Amino acid sequence: MVPAISNFSGKETLLRTYVLGLITNRLGSSALTLLIVSFAVFFATAMLPGDTATILLGQAATPEAVAGLRAAMHLDEPAFLRFGRWLIGLLQGDLGISYVNNLPVAQLIGARFVNTMRLAGIVTLFAVPLSLTLGITAAMFRGSVYDRIVTILTIGVISVPEFMIATSAVLLFSVYLKWLPALSFASDVTSFWQVLRIYAMPVITLTFVVSAQMIRMTRAAVIDTINTPYVEAAILKGASRWRAVLLHALPNAVGPIANAIALSLSYLVGGVIIVETIFNYPGVAKLMVDGVSTRDLPLIQSCAIIFCVGYLALITFADIVAILANPRVR
Repeated sequence: MVPAISNFSGKETLLRTYVLGLITNRLGSSALTLLIVSFAVFFATAMLPGDTATILLGQAATPEAVAGLRAAMHLDEPAFLRFGRWLIGLLQGDLGISYVNNLPVAQLIGARFVNTMRLAGIVTLFAVPLSLTLGITAAMFRGSVYDRIVTILTIGVISVPEFMIATSAVLLFSVYLKWLPALSFASDVTSFWQVLRIYAMPVITLTFVVSAQMIRMTRAAVIDTINTPYVEAAILKGASRWRAVLLHALPNAVGPIANAIALSLSYLVGGVIIVETIFNYPGVAKLMVDGVSTRDLPLIQSCAIIFCVGYLALITFADIVAILANPRVR
């Protein structure tokens, strides 16, 4: 709770100090969470079944060759020592060397990361305006036919897993209508029309999944704000429904809406793995799946940490926006 602050000259300074403390605590919590997640990622991948050296050399490899490769990759060292070396490398921007390609992991991830960010950016451009519009208007006309249609559609989409939506899109647009390619090879783009065709189905799938969650949470946040006494007072004074929502309700619903957007977009972290795999899209998630099949531990760990950092950055940014948008501390 915001501490009681008397009306004196140092009120503004105390308020700024309080807000700065909240933001500092939130950033500290994120850093601690990232440390715990990195610990979990390293040891979870280290416990994957099978021996990396044996997989790389094949079953016909001699024990001496396997032992030599394990020593070269430091796999014969204690796990905590390897974790410490890996963590120090991450802090210095060194993601390690791929076991399979013998190339820097950062080099392998580089181009794939651009593709993943491009896909996430396009989905965000479509999903956020669409979701805010439908969520806010559904809240304004709560209980109407329009609100019920939006609610039924969003609940229907939420109830269907993303791999089912992706598969249905392939059946409809590729198999039956033959409008779009079933696979998205982003490296084959030579014209704007090809860009539309390649990105269409991954964007449609992710937009459906992300928007449904965002519409539901935005609608709930706006309804909570509309029911507050100051919005009801504005309506009683003669303000129209649009004016009451846009000028009185929305400014105070920025925090919950920012959290709704962040939580929905963070779903891209999990959903993009399935979508990239189904459409063979050359992104970081597809690279991580390939790394799991070859047991390329540095590659898997780096991709997992990138997704964790993206998720934490979204949630932390939304929390800071909610703190700054709180009317009690403005």
